[in-house]
Amino acid sequence: MKIRAKVIFPVALGASLLAFPARAATANASANAAPAGTGTNVNLDATMTALFGNPVIARGKGFEIKQSDLDEVMTGIKAGAAMRNQAIPPSQMKIIESQMLDQLIRVQLLLQQATDADRAAGKKTADAQMKTLLEQAGSPEALNRQFMALGMSMRQLRQRLEQDGTAQAVVVRELKISVTDAEARKSYDDHPADFELPERVRIAQIFLSTQDPLTGAELSDADKAAKKKEIEDILKRARAGADFSNLVEQYSEDAASKDKGGVYTIARGRTFPEFEAAAFSLETNQISDVVTTASGYHLIKLLGKLPAQKLAYDSVLPNQTPPDALTVSDYIKTVLTNQKVAQLAPPYLNTLRKEAGVEILDPDLNAAEQQIQAETATNAPAAPEGK
Repeated sequence: MKIRAKVIFPVALGASLLAFPARAATANASANAAPAGTGTNVNLDATMTALFGNPVIARGKGFEIKQSDLDEVMTGIKAGAAMRNQAIPPSQMKIIESQMLDQLIRVQLLLQQATDADRAAGKKTADAQMKTLLEQAGSPEALNRQFMALGMSMRQLRQRLEQDGTAQAVVVRELKISVTDAEARKSYDDHPADFELPERVRIAQIFLSTQDPLTGAELSDADKAAKKKEIEDILKRARAGADFSNLVEQYSEDAASKDKGGVYTIARGRTFPEFEAAAFSLETNQISDVVTTASGYHLIKLLGKLPAQKLAYDSVLPNQTPPDALTVSDYIKTVLTNQKVAQLAPPYLNTLRKEAGVEILDPDLNAAEQQIQAETATNAPAAPEGK
């Protein structure tokens, strides 16, 4: 239940949205304080559909899932991995596609069981998550840019969040899952280290990327040299007294922070080592030398240092704002609810799947699913003797 950096996604069933895990907002950024290339071809799906059509790859009673539905999810996952300088091994791609297809099927099965109350709960969940995302991004325009880089429009994002929230509400209602105050308090008392915030620094940065904005490929040496000279010139202006936030607005290529003055709060171990070393060594209002990372060039201005602290059980999570600010106890209940869902939901979902007569029509995806099921059965714990 470790409190982690960034934004809360309290969605049961491990919703696949851009491969973002559930986590609490203890800081405005983690590794994103040193952003990687964010380019992706948002027209790829349309091109593939034009060339190869848009076949139904899975179906069940009352629903169909098309190739474009899976492509939308996979585009986000691939782009999200690229943003973190990670690559998905080709040997794992079909397995991941199968897992994401399974998630899409589960959501569709659960949506068919939804009541008006479930849909209202899903809308409320989506509202809260959109609010957190907007606060993190700084503006609707900045948020839109971030998700367009992942091949997803705001309409698609909102729809996905609402569907996942509704699906979660169905499982919680159907399985009568609840978490008491006593359970939440016990979890807090049993895991004190999980609610300790490490030392953090609040910084502003100017970032110039050394990666192609469309492909994510490294720039040529000549282009890198030009970027290096540009940021050195910006540094001279900053140290000569130019307003740092104005320089961020004019020059920074970090879409995630540009519209909020380049500001981040970072903890140790959450970003590139060279970026972290520079940020934590500065004095308040001091501007760093040019910092070079795998993503590009950075100028860092220290705005202040935040000492380590332990979050009280009833305290509001960092970066949460009224009227819907989440507390530590809210977060614990969300995590415990999701743990109960993960434990109790599979038999219920398997029953829904059988009743709906779900078929995987794509041969490769069907084979991948069979492989996953075989491995799951092999790795399942043996039943106790005598049972």
